[in-house]
Amino acid sequence: MQWQDEAIIIGVKRHGETSVIAELMTRDRGRHLGMVRSGRSRSMQPVLQPGNRVEAVWRARLDEHLGEFKLEPLHLRAARLMETATAVYGVQAMGALLRLLPERDPHPHLFEALDVILDTMDDPADAGELFVRFELAVLNDLGFGLDLAECAATGVRQDLIYVSPKSGRAVCGAAGAPYADRLLPLPPFLGEGAGTAANRETMAAAFRLTGFFLHRHVYEPRGLTESTAREGFVHAALKALSVAAIDTGARQTG
Repeated sequence: MQWQDEAIIIGVKRHGETSVIAELMTRDRGRHLGMVRSGRSRSMQPVLQPGNRVEAVWRARLDEHLGEFKLEPLHLRAARLMETATAVYGVQAMGALLRLLPERDPHPHLFEALDVILDTMDDPADAGELFVRFELAVLNDLGFGLDLAECAATGVRQDLIYVSPKSGRAVCGAAGAPYADRLLPLPPFLGEGAGTAANRETMAAAFRLTGFFLHRHVYEPRGLTESTAREGFVHAALKALSVAAIDTGARQTG
């Protein structure tokens, strides 16, 4: 058995004295593991860093075997990803999300999204928005997608400001007002066709929204806990947005 595919490294574990087990998110074959012989060598260590994009050739006698990878670097961005807290935590948090999906289950759109987000991790505002949308995409692929396009009660597509914690569907202001204390806020930047940018308040609400449904539908039923990397990413992204808001206010009053 042999195949070749583009992939992004999301994790590496030691295997024996000189080899490693590499965990890749491939474009067409989903999350896939394989052994890399001499993966701990000086030449391979810079390649085998989370976030790097590689060309992977996988070989095994049978499809169900672990197999071996031969990797060639395509885009080595791991060094840049170590420059900010959002990037350090972000690449780990997205790897943890991908591990919620079955191994070798194709999700090409998640590969594309991961690649784009990793290239924007140095901008906390963009990284935060894209990360939340990545979580929404993972929820959808797990079968728990949210419907934020129209009101669950009336079918209207305007004034969508709530999300039902039971159905995961949007609710408009008029229909949701009597139950506002039991509904989750829908951040404006996540609305259908939204043109508003996120700020610290709406970004925090977005993290709470996706976190709620991940806990309810995925972590709690599986007996899992949220990754510490997500907590670190949320803290770093919100802190960066707070600093950006202060700097913007200072420039406007200066």
